[in-house]
Amino acid sequence: MASELHSTGILSREQLLYLFHRFTFLTSQSDVKKRISDAVQDNQEAVAVTTAIQEEILLEMGVDPRFGISCLGKVSTAYENDRDLVIQFYKFLAKEEMACDEAELGKEEFLEKMLNQQKLQEQQLQMLKHMRKLNLDDQCAILEKLHQNMENGNYESETSILSAEQIEEIVQRKV
Repeated sequence: MASELHSTGILSREQLLYLFHRFTFLTSQSDVKKRISDAVQDNQEAVAVTTAIQEEILLEMGVDPRFGISCLGKVSTAYENDRDLVIQFYKFLAKEEMACDEAELGKEEFLEKMLNQQKLQEQQLQMLKHMRKLNLDDQCAILEKLHQNMENGNYESETSILSAEQIEEIVQRKV
């Protein structure tokens, strides 16, 4: 049977989208969440379980699991001109990370992390709204400063935000 499995080239766009959507559906199911959580309780890596789930989906699709998983590492380069697919791929990766976090952190810590993430995104949105009012040169200067902050802060999430005061200071320094 193994010789009948797809194992050459790269997964098609349709195959990848099916994998992404099926994985998202499965990891939202309580029995699958419990499977991942139970594995963590047994000192297994959550990512090993999410990878196993992906391999099961690939088998259902008639794709050699090792081949399919290796294709995931090539999605951003093989489909670099397909913005929608690459966005779906990153959503898929984020969903996998969330499934792992939920299992590893437990309900309360996971909820706290999600609330902090939501707060961070709201702050980033406010920063972007403020920046949008400025001219392009000022926006470039602000983004450069933000990039420096993130590099210096080892890309910690707090470094992805500038306050309105910090933005005004950057604009004034530029003048």
